[in-house]
Amino acid sequence: MIPLPPLLRGVIPPMITPLAEPDALDREGLERLVEHILKGGVHGLFILGTTGEGPSLSYCLRRELISAVCQQVADRVPVLVAITDSAFVESVTIGQHALEAGASALVAAPPPYFSTSQEELLGYFRRLASAVPLPLLLYNMPTHTKVFIEAETVRAAADVPGIVGLKDSSGNMTYFHMARALVGERPDFSFLVGPEELLAETILLGGHGGVNGGANLAPELYVGLYDAACREDLAQVRLLHQKIIQLSRLLYSVGGRGSSMLSGLKCALNLQGICRDGMAEPFVSFGPKERGIIKQRLEELQLSCLSE
Repeated sequence: MIPLPPLLRGVIPPMITPLAEPDALDREGLERLVEHILKGGVHGLFILGTTGEGPSLSYCLRRELISAVCQQVADRVPVLVAITDSAFVESVTIGQHALEAGASALVAAPPPYFSTSQEELLGYFRRLASAVPLPLLLYNMPTHTKVFIEAETVRAAADVPGIVGLKDSSGNMTYFHMARALVGERPDFSFLVGPEELLAETILLGGHGGVNGGANLAPELYVGLYDAACREDLAQVRLLHQKIIQLSRLLYSVGGRGSSMLSGLKCALNLQGICRDGMAEPFVSFGPKERGIIKQRLEELQLSCLSE
């Protein structure tokens, strides 16, 4: 296990889960994908999140993925594992397996289905942090969990031993900046943003990194934008930010479905020869029409030139 740095920074891609069947890993594709992402100079790897279709995967497959990724990464970068369960005992079980496999941290979303008060939510995170001896980041994903981790709850959680950061996928930058202001300048609490369209703003205004889906496909592009923002090279930031917006616009809306971002990303990786494009239920892979559109748009993007 590679320990998490005192302050987690950088680009930590939320890896897709390559599937040969709805409940079977594409093991060869997984190996190629991990090496493709790491070659791009990323600062960590995040598995079983939204982009990884984690909540749709069986517990057996989740454990298999955790073990396979940790073994292959072999302490080159920290591996973060998402917990998105409604049952506390299952969250602890996955967290314990992640610990034994060599993961560096957990990223926990609010338990879905039942509505929880902020007091209950804070207690849940406290108990989870004490149940598994791995650093824990909060995972704010209100569109999926239907529960918002309020800024005051983030502030209180930052004082809990073992809770070391926030991954915010709400897309609400007012909330993000308010939570940062409440926590204050801490050398041991990271603020990471999910939507890649907000990566540049996040870094320029004091955030620490991004968990950005497009880095599965073009990791060098996202690392380049992160580095440029850290240097405050605004000309380069503007250039690379526009390329990321272009990638998002062209690849994530094909088919007009709620799953279009996942399907588009997996289809693009498949067309690049990296992995299969199988989807977990209830989603399905793109058919010939959508694949043709993605192929055309990949040619338009000229991925080999995106980070130049």
